[in-house]
Amino acid sequence: MKLQLGQGQIVIEVEHDSDVPTRCPECDQAVPRHDTRTRRWRHLDTCQYRTIIEAGVPRTSCPKHGTLTMRVSWADGSARLTALFEALVIDWLREASIAVVAERLGLSWDQVAGVQERAVQRGLERREVALPSMLAVDETSFQRRHEYVTIVHDPKSASKRVIHVADGRGKGALKGFLSGFSRPERAAVSVVVMDMHEPYIQAVREAIPDGDAKIAFDKYHVAARLGQAVDHVRREEHRALHGLGDDRLKGTKYLWLRNPERMSKEVWDDFEALRTSSLRTARAWALKEAAMEVWEHTSPSNMRDQWAMWYDWAIRSRLEPMKAAARMVKNHLGGIIHAATERITNASAEGLNSVIQKLKYVARGFRNRERFRDAIYFHLGGLDLYPAGITR
Repeated sequence: MKLQLGQGQIVIEVEHDSDVPTRCPECDQAVPRHDTRTRRWRHLDTCQYRTIIEAGVPRTSCPKHGTLTMRVSWADGSARLTALFEALVIDWLREASIAVVAERLGLSWDQVAGVQERAVQRGLERREVALPSMLAVDETSFQRRHEYVTIVHDPKSASKRVIHVADGRGKGALKGFLSGFSRPERAAVSVVVMDMHEPYIQAVREAIPDGDAKIAFDKYHVAARLGQAVDHVRREEHRALHGLGDDRLKGTKYLWLRNPERMSKEVWDDFEALRTSSLRTARAWALKEAAMEVWEHTSPSNMRDQWAMWYDWAIRSRLEPMKAAARMVKNHLGGIIHAATERITNASAEGLNSVIQKLKYVARGFRNRERFRDAIYFHLGGLDLYPAGITR
């Protein structure tokens, strides 16, 4: 052992016992030594000193596998960090961004990113992927300019673990994943919760037996579509009123979109004059709220009739955005009723999406899809990330 005070580190020297035969790392057969190469690994600090393990590692000469470097017990593969130090980095990465961990531990950004990449690769290789009975599918933005990835997760698992991340949000992103399972496994899926994104719908219809009957569109996405329609009406009406010097709708966007149950009494009272007015936006809002009442308070046996009555009202409203939303509801009514009657929601997907957006914010964005994918699996995949032989 060498204490190098000037460099603030301790170097632990390790030698291979010459009496112990060298073994091929591939076939584990005793083979001749080709040569020896000196390698160094960062290890857990000793008191305030950085600790380095330095070893002359034999390279073997195997008749079958050629010249290969022997494995060492304290590190994985070509990593320049010991397994215990990688475990420390993994623990830090659960709490902070790559850049922060690199600064705190005196590593480069690429070294820390490499730890995360290896951890995810280990975890994916170790896991046994079984198709759960309920699947939740959602999309999340990777970067600006409408770049997305598709996220598939298990909403029934305690951690709501992500089981698949795919580029884009086309049909192939979901169908490719589902097609990797046998027909009996796919047939065992009872529910697929998603938004009303047509490529996902087509993927489920084609990949899962009787898939159309297993699709569920939850209240959150229906409410979001109706909210968009209300806001469209508001924007159009505001432009028209503004031209006449009437700015009643200025700054009211979130009043129309907010859940009334989350409004304080003061806000609700202030909102009364607008919501009870003859404004087109008020009529659109009333339609949106009526749809939520159908969802919340209608018995399963009456739901189809109630949605039909709501549809007739919306179509006669002469509000084009609401009419378009009504047609959307009608075209997807089976999945809407399925979700409502079974009280199925995609809340877990929305929760995961919030976590993913936070990961993006903390990381200040991702340079490529692979880093983004690794971050999602690292934090949300429920994977066994640690090097072999290490548990937490």
